[in-house]
Amino acid sequence: MEQRKAATTAKLRRMKETGNPISVITAYDYPSAMLAEEAGVDAILVGDSLGNVVLGYDSTIPVTLDDMIYHTRSVVRAAQSTFIITDMPFMTYHGSIDQTLHNAARIMQEGLAKSIKMEGGREIADAVRACTMAGIPVMGHLGLTPQSIHQIGGYKIQGKNSAQAQQLLDDAKALEQAGAYAIVLELVTEQLAAHITEQLSIPTIGIGAGPRCDGQVLVFHDALGYGSDLAPKRFVKTYADAGSLIRNGLKQYVNEVKSRTFPTKEHAFLMEDEVAGALYGSAKK
Repeated sequence: MEQRKAATTAKLRRMKETGNPISVITAYDYPSAMLAEEAGVDAILVGDSLGNVVLGYDSTIPVTLDDMIYHTRSVVRAAQSTFIITDMPFMTYHGSIDQTLHNAARIMQEGLAKSIKMEGGREIADAVRACTMAGIPVMGHLGLTPQSIHQIGGYKIQGKNSAQAQQLLDDAKALEQAGAYAIVLELVTEQLAAHITEQLSIPTIGIGAGPRCDGQVLVFHDALGYGSDLAPKRFVKTYADAGSLIRNGLKQYVNEVKSRTFPTKEHAFLMEDEVAGALYGSAKK
């Protein structure tokens, strides 16, 4: 496959300006990232949703900075021609600016990401500004913010009333002014997401925010039905049922081992007759 140039923050902004939709997939490991790059996605997000999807937690909150760095390095090794964004995990950017910069630098230097992502609005504007001034590209994240799920009180649609809508718009403008190059809008009403997209000069990436954002993001496992306990989500479209294929393949493997139909001679390796004879007294075939 011919190697292509990775997207950049400047390219993503040009894509907004020219109306070229941005495709983003959330992936957490080498094989998933390789498949995503081969499919031609514009960017891969190494999301802290790996806590739910890969690590078996019931939220993103237990995910650590070391977890994010480890998984980012795996993704970067697989997708060197794709723009890689990594989530700053819970409480790694709400302390001092020095600590925020230290944590962000670890993701860039040890994880080799091209960008970080932070959840929140005006309350994190100073952290966003400090990172961008230090040369670290920052993607924002508004609407349903999973790191605040206990404060929000569940996975609820955001922007359903005028007060929420105005707050989200103000937060989006604050992130843009602080230097964010793009913003994820999660579980935001379609009309509000469209309005925010029109009001900003930077791209919006929607998930459960309707079709009028500048781009879309889905989790690899959701898009491919890859998992044993995936719950249907209204805002997700499943493009392949990989889970059933894998499950059926593994069941067939178990059955063939139990029935001794695998492995067969075509899967085995034989000694030369004279070696087998010397060892065992006769050739073993």
